[in-house]
Amino acid sequence: MEKKNKIVDTILVICLLLLAAAYVYPILMIVINSFKAESAISTGTIFQLPTKETFVGIANFIKALTLNGFFKSFMYSLVITITSVGAILVFCSMCAWYIVRVKSKFSKFLYYLFVFSMVVPFQMVMFTLSQTADQLGLNTPFNIFIIYLGFGAGLAVFMFTGFMASVPLEIEEASMIDGCNPIQTFFLVVFPILKPTMISVGILEAMWVWNDFLLPNLVLDIKKYRTIPMLIQYFKGSYGKVEMGPMMASIVLTVIPIIIVYIIGQKYIIKGVASGAVKG
Repeated sequence: MEKKNKIVDTILVICLLLLAAAYVYPILMIVINSFKAESAISTGTIFQLPTKETFVGIANFIKALTLNGFFKSFMYSLVITITSVGAILVFCSMCAWYIVRVKSKFSKFLYYLFVFSMVVPFQMVMFTLSQTADQLGLNTPFNIFIIYLGFGAGLAVFMFTGFMASVPLEIEEASMIDGCNPIQTFFLVVFPILKPTMISVGILEAMWVWNDFLLPNLVLDIKKYRTIPMLIQYFKGSYGKVEMGPMMASIVLTVIPIIIVYIIGQKYIIKGVASGAVKG
């Protein structure tokens, strides 16, 4: 029996290693080709390691930073990500607190409405959304976070509600006895307790917003505002030619910030997801 279990474990490890390799391989190819000359990428040697003739060092990265306004696009993506994630964390946690503490038919309906929004395909609403965003003036990097708040609220409210149900009501009652109003109780007592779920939701939402291409492409004016994913899509050099080397270098530069954020907060993700999905 023990020998059989070892065989099963070995097979499982091999399968997981193959699956990991399938995920890592495209990223590795992008990193390798970001150091190669344009001619080496376009002539079919994309799967080969750089040689003395094809290795160009950081030249592609310099082009990526200077050619198409990388820093401007980076700031647009940063502003959108920070404002969107901040709004999702604050407003969705407050909404979840209301749903958990106010036992009514309306709060129950509100909860199921948020859960239902998680399964609605974006393609069903994207054309109407584009027109509505233009009419309401939500077509700049500085107010598009309102749209992201709507699309990100489903998952956030679901996780916050699950965790909020495990927070003892006596703690909030004690704060109110000490003279706190509901707003003070939430931000001074409840909000700090939500730290694990806050970090989990923040990382998941940040990864989504930072890498999102379709929503900004539909809503923003691509001639005035281009986020990082949009910049990569329209990455062209002289005479409209797509320069693969700088484009792959820009992809590497784009992935680095979100990987750093994920590494810093990864220990909270499982804890927060488990707390938000199981409890309550």
